Amino acid sequence: MKINELRALRGPNYYSNSPVILMELDIGELEERPSDLVPDFRKNLETILPTLYEHNCSPGKPGGFFERVDRGTWAGHIVEHIAIELQCLIGHKVSFGKAFSLDEKGVYNIVYRYQNEEVGIRAGEMAVEIVEKLFENEMTDIEPLLKELQSIYESTLLGPSTKSIVDEAARRGISHIRLNEDSYVQLGQGKYQRKIQATVVDSTSSLGVEIAGNKERTKEILGENGIPVPQGKAVESLDEAAELAEEIGYPVVTKPLRGNHGRGVTTNITTPDELKHAYDLARKIDSYVVVEKYLVGYDFRMMVIDGKFQAAALREPAFVIGNGKSSSL
Repeated sequence: MKINELRALRGPNYYSNSPVILMELDIGELEERPSDLVPDFRKNLETILPTLYEHNCSPGKPGGFFERVDRGTWAGHIVEHIAIELQCLIGHKVSFGKAFSLDEKGVYNIVYRYQNEEVGIRAGEMAVEIVEKLFENEMTDIEPLLKELQSIYESTLLGPSTKSIVDEAARRGISHIRLNEDSYVQLGQGKYQRKIQATVVDSTSSLGVEIAGNKERTKEILGENGIPVPQGKAVESLDEAAELAEEIGYPVVTKPLRGNHGRGVTTNITTPDELKHAYDLARKIDSYVVVEKYLVGYDFRMMVIDGKFQAAALREPAFVIGNGKSSSL
């Protein structure tokens, strides 16, 4: 078999109102070999994927898909069901699928729902490989494939902030489409759609983003408006950093002038040797390094939408409480 095309249709489309994977599949000589002509096909399929029993298919009842296999069905139809089931087995709730024959003999359009685009595409590739082996009376170990799909899913998860927005949109019945491998997401459809990048909405001013991305400029504006900020500034060399640390007094904090997710940030620096190591870490992120007085206190992240405070979260570093005796629970 040969996959001529494999891609995600991310919004309402010709086949469904919901996102689907579209595969154009040429089953070649298997057009002349439906499943009922292959010895032990049903038994082998049921052995490697017994959960396919839950697929109703056209008979409309559990076991319906296996009945179709016994009566004889084509490779493309089987690929569709396996691609769906592989996703279900890692906890993705998908069910819709169809196989459509095209004008060219042996060529089919196969569509099926997906929850995660990368997982859906890879599940289709796996399904083709599994079916090819079944038509040669070869079995496939499913467990390594499921581990691979789970790994793909975990590596493509949205960040916590973006996921919170997407989850809330879903709770309100608003659809979302992920537009790249990062955190660029479309909420809604048509003229009411909005796009976000992480927690930045499409109406956010570019000037605001630029200011927020510069820690020193942000601190200046906050200070000018009466909000307490720590002593310190951005420096360009280790000598400047050491001189500033002595001036404002240890302990201090170092951080790249521009950066996110806490990368390159070191807190509670108490000696020149610690400062050198921390400065080098920050320099890997940005050529300018901010040196500030270390302030003890709580760390809150606040959410403001349309100029109104919506929520706050207390951020606590990971920690372990031990009993001074046991090395494990």
